[in-house]
Amino acid sequence: MAPFNTHSIQRLFDAIRRLETREDCEKFFEDICTIKEVQDMAQRLDAAILLEQGVNYQTISEQVGISTATISRVSKCLNYGSGGYRQALARMKEEGEI
Repeated sequence: MAPFNTHSIQRLFDAIRRLETREDCEKFFEDICTIKEVQDMAQRLDAAILLEQGVNYQTISEQVGISTATISRVSKCLNYGSGGYRQALARMKEEGEI
């Protein structure tokens, strides 16, 4: 957790937390990230969703278009990380988004 405990990173998280709509998020992320960075994050979330559904690495790689090494990293975070993916996925399930 220490790498995230800087003033700049905390301010970034606070800024994201204050975004209210999907449109707000789109505008913010379009300004702050490259399209490739946003696509990479979206692919990792897609991989996490599919891993939770029990889909194998090869199928995820083919469907999402990411390497099995990236899928492995997502899997490691799902199983041994700080719980961020699990919390997001649980909330998405509660709201019927997945």
